[in-house]
Amino acid sequence: MPAPAELVDRLARYGQEHVVRFWDELGELDRANLKREIDAIDWGQIDRLIDAFVRRADRVEFEMDFERIRPPRVERLPRTDAERSTRRIACEIGAAALSAGKVAVVLVAGGQGTRLGYDGPKGCYPIGAVSNASLFQIHAEKIAAVSRKFGKCVPLYMMTSPDNTNATEEFWRRNRYFGLEHVRIFEQGRLPAVDRESGKVLLADKGRIALSPSGHGGTLAALAAAGSDGRPSPLDEMARLGIDTIFYFQVDNPMVKIADPSFIGPHLQANAEASFKVIEKIQPDEKLGVVVEYDGGLRVIEYSDLPARLGEEREPDGSLRHWAGSIAVHLFERSFLERLAAASIELPFHRAVKKVQYIDEKGTLIVPDAPNAIKFESFIFDTLPLAERSVLVETDRSVEFEPLKNATGPDSPATVRARMTELFAGWLEGAGARVERSADGSIPFDIEISPLFALSASELKSKIEPGLVVNEPLYLK
Repeated sequence: MPAPAELVDRLARYGQEHVVRFWDELGELDRANLKREIDAIDWGQIDRLIDAFVRRADRVEFEMDFERIRPPRVERLPRTDAERSTRRIACEIGAAALSAGKVAVVLVAGGQGTRLGYDGPKGCYPIGAVSNASLFQIHAEKIAAVSRKFGKCVPLYMMTSPDNTNATEEFWRRNRYFGLEHVRIFEQGRLPAVDRESGKVLLADKGRIALSPSGHGGTLAALAAAGSDGRPSPLDEMARLGIDTIFYFQVDNPMVKIADPSFIGPHLQANAEASFKVIEKIQPDEKLGVVVEYDGGLRVIEYSDLPARLGEEREPDGSLRHWAGSIAVHLFERSFLERLAAASIELPFHRAVKKVQYIDEKGTLIVPDAPNAIKFESFIFDTLPLAERSVLVETDRSVEFEPLKNATGPDSPATVRARMTELFAGWLEGAGARVERSADGSIPFDIEISPLFALSASELKSKIEPGLVVNEPLYLK
């Protein structure tokens, strides 16, 4: 049986009729699945992306006059008593918003643990140095602790991908949502991967298109989309709950200060629509996007797009001129995201050249040994230039940034656990405890403090007796 003429005609309009090449070999269920995939794709959009990223070989990958970029204004870490007093006042404003129930959390958790050698959603990875608590559990306990501290439920909205939604939902159900009062899982969209040379959409098998998540910029559309079960969109639901401000972060960083009032405060003080936390880059080639001022507004430039000569520029004191590294911790006003969604604002797409398995015209599975495909991705940081007002707030990387990305080496379980142990040891020492260290100052055992025991060093101080000696693995929960 040939493919329906309407389907063939629609695909042929964009030169993609090969997608139904194996239609007559498929069973009824596989045909229905393939038709759903075809119907869900905006083929006009895909054709425009192919034109921009494949056909126009002479296109400029990143269009910007780099000579016009300047370091942005940043709320730096307080260094004087006056600055600390100013930050405390801002923190009180953030605390008031939390106490009024005006803040929700969006967690982006669409990734798999493949690079960690882990079979499952990355958020399920056991990273607790002593407890083996998962990334999800650590984040959930922070949200529970914040909710308890401020006396109001902080709703959690978690964006997954089609690759891990079912496993994520099952993990949270099995753990009874870690005691959280409001958890909603929603799914981001996917786009086809295309052949790097021809722009032809790749097939994963005879009845499936090679689809991949559309990048964390897809959060915007996913938040505005109604649920498949008839529920209102997450943004509409937030409006009904009285949520004004959204705290956004990504699953791989267990050190994030979730719904941090000292970040929310400056954001609200400035009546900002989008705000970013940044850290000071240590090396020019560190793999962090850089926030810059450009033509009077703020932009994020991916580390790979910033010319090396500019990335290496130094101030007279030796510090990097373009130092404000984005760590994917943001605040958005709900009204701002609603405005973008209502105007059908499409964030710019970027291309990622990847290795993608596919079947050829004979139906043979091809496993490439070099990048053969282009995936289309949008990034949430591209909302920044669309905001009328923004604030950048510096944080200390040693207390808030150690992402989990690799099985070994930098950004691995070993470095994450070591950084968390060092943080908690500092809390203990600040509270009057003695932590036995090696001659080089390192800690030869693991320390872990559950957010439900203490959310900060100041909270810990009131919960332990001065003089405590820590000389073996310790888990406070």
